Amino acid sequence: MVTKLRIVGAGLALAGVGFLGAAGYAYSEVAAGQDSLQSFSEAQNVTLTYNEDGQLIDRGTVEGAEAILSLLEDDWGYKVVDSELDPDDPLVNTGTEYMYQMATVGYHTLTSTSTVVIDEDVEYNGETIAAGTYEVPTDGRYWTEFDYASPLDGAARSQAWNPTAHALFGELGVGSVTASTLKLGLGIVGLIAGLGALFLALGGASFWIAGDVAKRDAARASEKVAEPELATV
Repeated sequence: MVTKLRIVGAGLALAGVGFLGAAGYAYSEVAAGQDSLQSFSEAQNVTLTYNEDGQLIDRGTVEGAEAILSLLEDDWGYKVVDSELDPDDPLVNTGTEYMYQMATVGYHTLTSTSTVVIDEDVEYNGETIAAGTYEVPTDGRYWTEFDYASPLDGAARSQAWNPTAHALFGELGVGSVTASTLKLGLGIVGLIAGLGALFLALGGASFWIAGDVAKRDAARASEKVAEPELATV
């Protein structure tokens, strides 16, 4: 019994060491990814803006930042982590900061107005669009929501959702996914390390129990030896 417990304890302890080693390796990989993301963010040098009270602002106003956060949380359904919006570290290098920056691009695109010039009268959908200059509001429309066949909407769409806006969305999206993946990686590291600690604890407990069992068996053996001696007195 004692030997079996010690074998089980040794196996559990070895498994625990293995899990801790795996956790250490996984952490080193996550740390390397974080360093890479930090270097990428520093190279871009994109920062958020805060006022003297530490409040996030956009174009000088708190209301502007609140509108962007509303787009991010209410319309896009993203869970903002307030601790990742740090006025002492305005560099865009966390998942929430990348998503906020993406929402900033989106918000100003969705609320923009495009100037479209029609050189001559055009017939469209049974109506005549007279030659002239028109201010076409984006009015919260995304790329696919414009009537691309319309002389006004078609031109406004390519102005509002221009290649720069699309490229920024893609680039910031990569940063956001990378940051979120690294955070998930840290969680997995913690899980693996926890399993390692658990297995080590179970291995230690097995040796502890084995020691108690060995002491108990030794005590019983001593009692059996003592009983015949008492009988002959």
